[in-house]
Amino acid sequence: MASVQPTQRPPPLFAKLLRLDNPIRSLTVAFWLWKVLLYIVVTTCPGLGYDTSTSLLSYTDSSVASKSESLSGPLKFARWDSIYFLDIAEKGYIFEQEWAFGYPKLLGVFVSGIRLSGGVTGPASTAMVGVVISHVTHYLSVLALYRLSANIFGHATATQHLICFLSAALHIISPAGAFLSAPYGEPIVSFLNITGFYLYSSSLIAERNGATCLRDVRVLTSAVLFAVATMVRSNGLLSGFLFAYDAVVLTWKTVTQGPTLHNTIRLAVIILAGCIVASSIVIPQILAYRIYCLAEADVRSWCEWTVPSIYGWVQSHYWDVGFLRYWTISNIPLFLLATPMLVVLCKSSLWALKSPSSSSTSPGSMLTRLAIPQGILAVMAFTSYHVQIINRISSGYPLWYWYLVTSAVDFESSSLKKSRTLVVAVYSMVAYALIQGVLFGSFLPPA
Repeated sequence: MASVQPTQRPPPLFAKLLRLDNPIRSLTVAFWLWKVLLYIVVTTCPGLGYDTSTSLLSYTDSSVASKSESLSGPLKFARWDSIYFLDIAEKGYIFEQEWAFGYPKLLGVFVSGIRLSGGVTGPASTAMVGVVISHVTHYLSVLALYRLSANIFGHATATQHLICFLSAALHIISPAGAFLSAPYGEPIVSFLNITGFYLYSSSLIAERNGATCLRDVRVLTSAVLFAVATMVRSNGLLSGFLFAYDAVVLTWKTVTQGPTLHNTIRLAVIILAGCIVASSIVIPQILAYRIYCLAEADVRSWCEWTVPSIYGWVQSHYWDVGFLRYWTISNIPLFLLATPMLVVLCKSSLWALKSPSSSSTSPGSMLTRLAIPQGILAVMAFTSYHVQIINRISSGYPLWYWYLVTSAVDFESSSLKKSRTLVVAVYSMVAYALIQGVLFGSFLPPA
């Protein structure tokens, strides 16, 4: 009697959609499934929580029919700082303390475009624009991280391919959570930073291949992206360390080996790139100085500083940001909340510094270049920032994603191994993002 062959079951739906032989499609599916889940979690949260600030927006919103309608959908994402962002984007800077925020400038450009085209404006419409921008830029930063990982680790082998894919997938479930969907600057900075790192690493490849013109174009383009990122969030300035690193290396070569035309041109481009990044923090200070120090009769105290800075004044005076100022007993829970991310950032920075690197023009040397700014970010968050925001702003730094993923890779055998570190990280980020989404949607701390 012939044996009966078991019927072969078709692969599950998710197995069909999430296939590593088509990583872009798989990342796209995973991204939008995650975003839909977060959107449902945030928008279905009951009530306004302990703070009703968002409800005030409805009184100036002519694009909605009622207060209850204005507090649904995108306006559910108008929480915490984003209330400031929406108001500034529509009205521009009115109060001095609003100069702490750079993101509304960019959001305001889109709002102005809608207004000029005759479209409906108002808090609900502005919130919708902000939510769309956040989703799109977060998606693009996922793809940019995949390409950046391919530049750094390669993508010829199955193991390299998996490193690229898993790193980008971790970025989807970043602990920034709802802040990468809401009208906040984090997803934009993440996209600009990671894309800038990708272009910079590509410039190292061009340098290695002798394509000097292409190298310089990529360096300067990455500088422009870092500059825009800095205008959105000041921590984008740390990305300029890449150019400081190159400037030191090239200067040392010039001193020890003598000047060459190749190194001189490259150094000039690097210095120009650094100036582009620096200008993004200097120009807003000059504009503010003209407004508050030259045009106002009542000159503000920061105008008398040796280096006047409205940003430094606002952060210190209005938001109590400064060295050890956040070190209070009442903030201990926030330090505990930030501790896992701070530990991962520090450990991944040390891992990158200890990793073997080849010449300074190889993409692999990016690990060393990225270790310093990420480490500085962690130290500044611990000593000077509102520490809990490290869970958000860390999303734009790729090094710690690679650290977690490579902990599960055995490079000698080119295979994956069981990694408790990666498993715990994934479960923790998913759980944290969902809990955070509920708290965020209900306007409850921590923010």
